[in-house]
Amino acid sequence: MFTRRRLDATGAFDDTVSKEIVNGPMSEQVLTLAESLRDKARAALGRRNLVLVGLMGAGKSSVGRLVAQQLGIPFVDTDAEIERVSRMTITELFATYGEQEFRALETRVIKRLLRGGPRVVSTGGGAFINDNTRQHIKRGGLSVWLNADLDVLWERVNKRDTRPLLKTENPKQTLENLMNARYPIYAEADLTVLSRDVSKEVMAKEVLAAIVEGKQAESQMP
Repeated sequence: MFTRRRLDATGAFDDTVSKEIVNGPMSEQVLTLAESLRDKARAALGRRNLVLVGLMGAGKSSVGRLVAQQLGIPFVDTDAEIERVSRMTITELFATYGEQEFRALETRVIKRLLRGGPRVVSTGGGAFINDNTRQHIKRGGLSVWLNADLDVLWERVNKRDTRPLLKTENPKQTLENLMNARYPIYAEADLTVLSRDVSKEVMAKEVLAAIVEGKQAESQMP
């Protein structure tokens, strides 16, 4: 009989975040990004964390790394951090403990990540859906929803067999069902950027622009 074990957040789950700044080689396109936009976005973010939310395949990790590079702050992928501290893959964690226990661990990890900052944090697709995690994100950072349509997401995720929630008879329908259920909640994010079939450099620039525009909107509020 299968016995579901509880994930322990202590000991092996001491998730110390790498302090390494993402500063790899930049493409020529990124180098042409106006310094004024980077400077304005960095000033607008302040000491807050920038938290990217959205469905699998939206580009949270690839775009997030580039945004962190532009802002000169650390980047962390919460799924990668969970795998590091647990020494298990996300697929193994789902299979061993089930989604409920995985989400509880995810909440604890994200809560600790958001205590410091600023950094760019890429979250798993279900993180912002969890009420407790969403409240931690709202208190501890500026959230950006990378909003992609079904065709864009499917093109990106159907080539990989590492998505536990898509291990169904009709994974594309499952993905659409997830969109219908989750998009109204993702819409609670502070900012929204359309994720589409463009380069990650373009997406990173649009995220920076959204940060600046969001700060300007805040300053105009009565």
